[in-house]
Amino acid sequence: MIKITLKDGSSLEVENGMSILEVAKKISEGLARNATCGEVDGEVKDLRFVLENDCNLVIHTFSENDLVGKKAYWHTTAHIMAQAVKRLFPATKLTIGPAIDNGFYYDFDTENTFSDEDKMKIEEEMKKIIKEDLPIERFSLPKAEALELMKDEPYKVELINELPDGEEISFYRQGDFTDLCAGPHLLSTGKVKAYKLLSSSSAYWRGDEKNATLQRIYGIAFPKASELDEYLEKLEDAKRRDHNRLGRELELFTTVDYIGQGLPILLPKGTKVIQLLQRMVEDEEEKRGYLLTKTPFMAKSDLYKISGHWDHYREGMFILGNEDDKEVFALRPMTCPFQFQAYLNRQRSYRDLPLRYNETSTLFRNEDSGEMHGLIRVRQFTISEGHLAVRPDQLADEIKGCVDLINLFTDRLGLSEGVSYRFSKWDPNNTEKYLGSAEDWEQAQSTLKKILDDLGIEYEEAEGEAAFYGPKLDIQYKNVWGKEDTIITVQVDFQLAEKFGMTYVDKDGSKKYPIVIHRTSIGCYERTLAMLIERYAGAFPTWLAPVQIKMLPIADRHVEYVDQILEKFKAANLRVEVDDRSEKIGYKIREAQLEKVPYMLVIGDKEIENGAVGVRSRKDGDLGSMSVDEFIEKVKKEVENYER
Repeated sequence: MIKITLKDGSSLEVENGMSILEVAKKISEGLARNATCGEVDGEVKDLRFVLENDCNLVIHTFSENDLVGKKAYWHTTAHIMAQAVKRLFPATKLTIGPAIDNGFYYDFDTENTFSDEDKMKIEEEMKKIIKEDLPIERFSLPKAEALELMKDEPYKVELINELPDGEEISFYRQGDFTDLCAGPHLLSTGKVKAYKLLSSSSAYWRGDEKNATLQRIYGIAFPKASELDEYLEKLEDAKRRDHNRLGRELELFTTVDYIGQGLPILLPKGTKVIQLLQRMVEDEEEKRGYLLTKTPFMAKSDLYKISGHWDHYREGMFILGNEDDKEVFALRPMTCPFQFQAYLNRQRSYRDLPLRYNETSTLFRNEDSGEMHGLIRVRQFTISEGHLAVRPDQLADEIKGCVDLINLFTDRLGLSEGVSYRFSKWDPNNTEKYLGSAEDWEQAQSTLKKILDDLGIEYEEAEGEAAFYGPKLDIQYKNVWGKEDTIITVQVDFQLAEKFGMTYVDKDGSKKYPIVIHRTSIGCYERTLAMLIERYAGAFPTWLAPVQIKMLPIADRHVEYVDQILEKFKAANLRVEVDDRSEKIGYKIREAQLEKVPYMLVIGDKEIENGAVGVRSRKDGDLGSMSVDEFIEKVKKEVENYER
């Protein structure tokens, strides 16, 4: 007998030689029906894997929070798709076909460019393969035999040749289809129920543009048709909200190939939204005791060598000139070493602390081309950056203040429901990435953990995600496509003050190093704009809308009255445009609705006679006639209260 310890800490004894599936059946028939794979002492295995020793066992299913279980399901579907492609297009050469966080893809070397009609044919062939309920069998071969088996698949041969000699190489077979694969997979093709091929595109072998161009097909699969339908509905909603499309349609931003990837042009409307956000942030931070700085966009490498960025972040920087030059400059990837100079401008006392600096910082990071997406990840961006120099006894309260400010802004913007928290720690197995000793890191992490626990923040821990100088709290947000990004951070730094000689004179007259908090309050403004476009599908709240009011005179004779009352709106600091084109009023209203303007004011003979405006709300429809002053007060109240 062997002892199996389950995920909840309970254990059971089973006969030596039982498979993971048999153990699942022993626990419950329902678990066995829904199981997709298992995890034995941290290694993911097929359900067919035989247990021969005491172990920890996690049985995975296709459930909402079980990505491991989902990936086994999606990986099997990727193989079914590849088998269908090989049946329909026999000359196609296989490359790789992994499960990803939101489905799967497979890359093929083929002269055929997969059309929508081709994808429909592939789906029909997949249906046949699933109906055949082919057993999926795992087997291993020595390297020489593996090469012989895959001799007609050059990409597989390349992968096999890279494996060490003497290593057993695993394959999966389902009917007439065999693929080089580590697994895991379901037990048969019939276990896949509902699937959809979503899109196709070109891709380079191994992501290198010097290699062959391949054809990639993306897909998704679920155990129930209802789940697939729900997913496809969400996908359509994501397309409707996608900031990359809406941002261009609403003339918020654009991109130009000959300027460069990751360098968006913010158009006047998009710039207005970011200006409003910056003013809100800087005003609120000033109320909370922050001191505004303005620092250079570049510096000599000497600065980055002191901070550690030269050793730990150089690949992510834009370096100007050659490193052999007498003076080497680089565009700044963050503001901390610059703001430290404000602290160092004179000697500091314990009475000066906490000292809070903020800056609306333009930063530059050399992102990989494959990582960039619209405004979400770019190479030049603006951030609500800040650095706080604090005494140890002030650390908890100052972090609480940082989190409170973040919560204020995410709630005001309507983003708070979508955020989650991550406690990012160092990787003790890769110490070269970080400054400081293991003792420094354990102390820093335990200190931050206690603060977060005292604040009652629910967070996940992520090893290896810390900054090179300290642990951090990351605020995470998923875009409409389900891709998660870090949008805001609060980082605790016990390292850099000493590197820069930042000291303060304590009560006892001794010199000490402050703890530095690196933080953002709203994160990257460009990314925030992207999130707001998607959150509101381009229909911004009135206080944030680049154009709040569209005035629509019915005929040319009404334009003079519009011009008269226009000054009242401007005096009230409301953002107004006039559509005085010689078009029918219905057309003007539809145009304003497409531009997602919060209020449309229809002005004709009746409105002029009564000194009023006819109000149409984007949200509430026709609100009838109002006096100009009454309407202005309504909108001003909405703006002042940050109504959504």
